[in-house]
Amino acid sequence: MTSLLTNSSAMTALQTLTMTNKNLATTQNRIATGQRVSTASDNAAYWSIATTMRSDNKALGAVKDALGLGAATIDTMYTGLNGTVDVVSEIKAKLVAARTPGVDRDKIQSEITELQKQLKNTGDSAVFNGENWISVDSASASYNSTKSVVSSFSRAGGVVKIDTVSVNLDAIKLYDSKADATPATNVVTGASTGTFLAAAGNITVQVGTGATLNVATTATSTLDSIAKDIMKLGIEGLTVAVDTAGGQLEFANRNAQGVTIALTSGLTAPVALATAPATQTGKGILDKSYDDYNGTAWETFSVNDLDISKLTDNSADLAKLETYISAVDDALGNITDAATNLGAIKNRIGLQQDFVQALTDSLDRGVGQLVDADMNAESTRLQALQTQQQLGIQALSIANSGSQSILSLFRN
Repeated sequence: MTSLLTNSSAMTALQTLTMTNKNLATTQNRIATGQRVSTASDNAAYWSIATTMRSDNKALGAVKDALGLGAATIDTMYTGLNGTVDVVSEIKAKLVAARTPGVDRDKIQSEITELQKQLKNTGDSAVFNGENWISVDSASASYNSTKSVVSSFSRAGGVVKIDTVSVNLDAIKLYDSKADATPATNVVTGASTGTFLAAAGNITVQVGTGATLNVATTATSTLDSIAKDIMKLGIEGLTVAVDTAGGQLEFANRNAQGVTIALTSGLTAPVALATAPATQTGKGILDKSYDDYNGTAWETFSVNDLDISKLTDNSADLAKLETYISAVDDALGNITDAATNLGAIKNRIGLQQDFVQALTDSLDRGVGQLVDADMNAESTRLQALQTQQQLGIQALSIANSGSQSILSLFRN
């Protein structure tokens, strides 16, 4: 039936053409944006996930920048630490050479002084972005002994977590301009007559509340052998010396935990000794104080300011020189440990940089799988829809021309 009021064929053709045009617009938008989900109306769930992941990826970009800055800072500090190893080794060699009788120690000291200046210059020059971690002032109100480098950003169960790599400056600093603490000193005396009487017995040494360390004595022990045995315990900050004239042992302690020393009844006139400085020294590796007993009183020195120019060949001066050598060797060991620690952190940050880059790429791929358009499929679909559009227009034209045929009936 042909109706003047209702053209069913034209309506069907129009609906088909409208749907084709709508699909064509969608395909053209996907080709233009490269995304099949570009707005929430395309797919609310996928759009929400993709938006969150893109935001997290931007945060990871900030992490990459932070890691780069941290790596550059740590590399600068590592270079500074590494640069002091050879210089300290050279000072140690000069001191060993100065142990030879008859050498001109004043001239050797002039060389050591230049090396000491080089050490300070190296420490002060290790600056990156205004940061110097190996030459510090811990007395400053803005000082923080822990430096943190942002290393990761993650989201699990909707909870954001940021991790950091921390560097303890107290473990790597070479210089600290704050004032040094005074060591606690005390004396463990021998017999009341001042004469040391050796006997079989035991000396106990305890750091803080730690385990008790024992030093055995015999009837042939001397003050010197006992002092050396205690020093062999390797207690940080504890120095033991011999007051030969007074027949007694002298103790200087810089250990913040305190050191308790007790003599058993095997020794004449045992006295318990507990020493602890009011505050830990906190100085750097090269300017921290070491203690030396000159026969009548305690003296302090550091690798940064030791001076051998006035030392002679007498036994007391040679003993002081050996103390200097021991202190420099200790500092060299501490620098090596600090460089090892910083080198390990440097390597860790390098690995983390690689991981964050790989993670960023992975998140990009994940977002792409959710929202990116398949351009091969979309281009094929575009051609098909353009053909359908042309056919739809042709079909609509044919459907509209059907009503025109009625006029021919009336003309005849």
